[in-house]
Amino acid sequence: MNILAMCNSLNRGLGLPPDLTWPELGRRVWDRIQVDNVFGRAAELAYFFLFSVFPLLIVLTSLLGLVSGGAEIRGELLRYFRTALPWPAYQLVDTTLEEIASTTGGGKLSLGLAVSIASAAAGMVAVIEGLNTAYRVKEGRSWLLRRSVAILLTLALALFIIAALAIFLYGNQLGTFVATHFGFKPLFITAWRVVQWPLVFLFVLLALSLTYRFAPNVREQKLRWILPGAMAAFLLWLVASLGLRVYLKFFDTYSTVYGSLGALMILMLWFYLFGIAILVGGELNSILENAAAQAGNPDAKLTGEKAPGE
Repeated sequence: MNILAMCNSLNRGLGLPPDLTWPELGRRVWDRIQVDNVFGRAAELAYFFLFSVFPLLIVLTSLLGLVSGGAEIRGELLRYFRTALPWPAYQLVDTTLEEIASTTGGGKLSLGLAVSIASAAAGMVAVIEGLNTAYRVKEGRSWLLRRSVAILLTLALALFIIAALAIFLYGNQLGTFVATHFGFKPLFITAWRVVQWPLVFLFVLLALSLTYRFAPNVREQKLRWILPGAMAAFLLWLVASLGLRVYLKFFDTYSTVYGSLGALMILMLWFYLFGIAILVGGELNSILENAAAQAGNPDAKLTGEKAPGE
C-alpha cells in the first residue's frame, strides 16, 4: 500500500472529506498557527512551564519518596530526564533540585506538597487558555473549577511520569518475576524488554490525551478526535527535542551570548518547543473534527459548537 492509499484510508476511517489531503491539512494547520498566534502563546507557555517545572519535580520526588527511598529515585528520575533535556538545561535542573533538597528537609517538602502542586498547575492553566483558543471556545468555568481541573491534570501527569519511570527502573525485574511466577519461557523476558518502550509511549500518549480531553472548555470530546493531536504533539516534541540536542552539539553559542544564563535560555527554548507541540496538536484536533463535521459525520462537531451551553 502506497502513502497516498494510506492517507485515503485514514481519511475514510475518520470520516474526513476526500479533498482534505495531507498538504491541504498542513496548509490549514499553518494558517491556524498564524491566526491563533501559536508561537506567541508558546512563549507564554514556556514562561509558566519554567515556574512549574521545579514544583512538579518536587511533587514527583516527594511522591516517589513515599514509595521507596527518595535520593536513589530522584537520581534515576533525573537520569532519564537527561535523555530528553539538552545537557546544559539538565545541569541547571539537576543543580537546582539538589539545592532545594539540601536546604529543605523531606518533611517540609511533604508539608509543602499542596503548595508545590498548586504552583505546578500554573503551567496547565496556561495550556487551558491556549487550547480554548485552538478550539474556538471561551472559558466559561469558574476560577475554582478551572484551577481544580489544572491541578487534577497535573497530578495525572505526575502519575503517568511515575508509571513510565517505574517501567524504566523495574521493568526487567517485573518481567523476570512474571516469567518465573507463571512459568513463561525466556522468550517472554526478551519480548517484555521490547514492549517496555511502547508502554512508555502509551503513558505519554495518555497524558496528552487527558490534556486534550479535559483542559479546553468543550463537551462531547471523543477519543477519535483526541488521538491525532496527541500523537502529533508527541512526535513533534520528540523531533524538536532531538533537533535541539543536535544543534547544541555542533552550534552551542548560548553560553557565549548569554554567559551563565545560557543553560536557563536553553531550558526556556526547550519549553517553548514543547508548548508549540501541545498547541499544534490542539489545532490539528480542532481542524480534523471541523472538517469531518462539514463532511456530514454525525460524531463530529463544527468548531465552536462544543462549547458548553451553545
